[in-house]
Amino acid sequence: AKADKPETKEAEEVTAPAASKDSAAMMELVPASATDANADIQPVVASGDLWRPVISELQALGEEHTQGDMSWIYIFVTGFLGGLLALFTPCVWPIIPMTVSFFLKRSKDKKKGIRDAWTYGASIVVIYVALGLAITLIFGASALNALSTNAVFNILFFLMLVIFAASFFGAFEIRLPSKWGNAVDSKAESTTGLLSIFLMAFTLSLVSFSCTGPIIGFLLVQVSTTGSVVAPAIGMLGFAIALALPFTLFALFPSWLKSMPKSGGWMNVIKVTLGFLELAFALKFLSVADLAYGWRLLDRETFLALWIVIFALLGFYLLGKIKFPHDDDDNKVGVTRFFMALISLAFAVYMVPGLWGAPLKAVSAFAPPMHTQDFNLYKNEVHAKFDDYDLGMEYARLNGKPVMLDFTGYGCVNCRKMEAAVWTDPKVSDLINNDYVLITLYVDNKTPLTEPVKIVENGKERTLRTVGDKWSYLQRVKFGANAQPFYVLLDNQGSPLNKSYAYDEDIPKYIEFLQTGLENYRKEK
Repeated sequence: AKADKPETKEAEEVTAPAASKDSAAMMELVPASATDANADIQPVVASGDLWRPVISELQALGEEHTQGDMSWIYIFVTGFLGGLLALFTPCVWPIIPMTVSFFLKRSKDKKKGIRDAWTYGASIVVIYVALGLAITLIFGASALNALSTNAVFNILFFLMLVIFAASFFGAFEIRLPSKWGNAVDSKAESTTGLLSIFLMAFTLSLVSFSCTGPIIGFLLVQVSTTGSVVAPAIGMLGFAIALALPFTLFALFPSWLKSMPKSGGWMNVIKVTLGFLELAFALKFLSVADLAYGWRLLDRETFLALWIVIFALLGFYLLGKIKFPHDDDDNKVGVTRFFMALISLAFAVYMVPGLWGAPLKAVSAFAPPMHTQDFNLYKNEVHAKFDDYDLGMEYARLNGKPVMLDFTGYGCVNCRKMEAAVWTDPKVSDLINNDYVLITLYVDNKTPLTEPVKIVENGKERTLRTVGDKWSYLQRVKFGANAQPFYVLLDNQGSPLNKSYAYDEDIPKYIEFLQTGLENYRKEK
């Protein structure tokens, strides 16, 4: 009540005829005006005030700015696992003993041979990290973030991963021009010292591209869409360390070379398995474009049906029931392959109930949201009452309820995890459905605004063209945040009732977050 006077003044400035360019933009952003609001008998906060920044209020409530889509550790580990997978492919594994033996034999001094092998490993790291940095420098961090929901790029990513999968299945090999490798190789032979070793490492990266290329491509696509400047470099650092590790370890402990598994058909099994996985993840990128633009081509049940078929076929392949061009004719299935087949087939069966609406927490991060499902027998769900901030706030005011704002994205993996792991809890769903007005705002919604809106942010003029641009702007200017998921509880005047909540699957903590907001709202009343 104390803030009524200054808030009314601010609203008048927004709707005044001589308003500034920023104020005019704000007036376009919000449908209701102060005049309309004051005409109401009840005391109403003008919609201009609903957009006023509350960053300092959130900080006073104990706001923590530690959220992000992907932590650097997660990105590094993802890259490292990709590097380990690349090691066990036919293009890399057979090269390891040859290279290590070369370094140990070319120098009579064993220490020098080991030092050369370390230099070789370090050169691999430098080459791939440079690739990661180049991706960021070419596209720019903000452009990479925009790629995450851009239809054209998501469809290109989808097609690229399908092509990579086909190459792993044996349809063809993706190779860089052989003259590149030959040129670098001849340079390595004609030079000495560190440059020679670096060029040898560069030759490895060119020669092994048919196997490492699809894995690197997948990793870069995954981490580039985080919008972080250093994400591609960190991903490539993890990849390169995993790839370089055996060269240095085997140089330090040459006796281990004898215990290395020999090259054989098992490496092609790994390649084909990776092909199935790339095919499955390709659908994720198609799904993001489909959701952001509202095409409804790949709804949840269609997506799940395709995944069920992909993982069932992978299971049958691992059992030896399906053969690809480069597979050998050995009919025996090893114990490892059997257990991998068991996991893949069990995963396919696990997804079947999802066709009728089961939450499927294990795949919630990748599958489209539940609301895209046409046939749904599962009832314990949370549905947003509104997808428009101003309309939702007006409804909450008229019904005397607090608001829960859910800033999310169609391409947001952690948002889907929260919805499947936390919102499905009976206590959480009861609180959100019955005690709050849930307003879900998709920051990557590509629906065009009726008219583009010009705003000035941080001294720069920008144009909001889509509904997603509008909600992203609201999140930045009002709450000082830009990552999703982002949950904030508000009263009818747009003031926070509790500190915000980011990605954290701790259900008791989330319940406490909701209950504290409710208690603070009742105290205000």
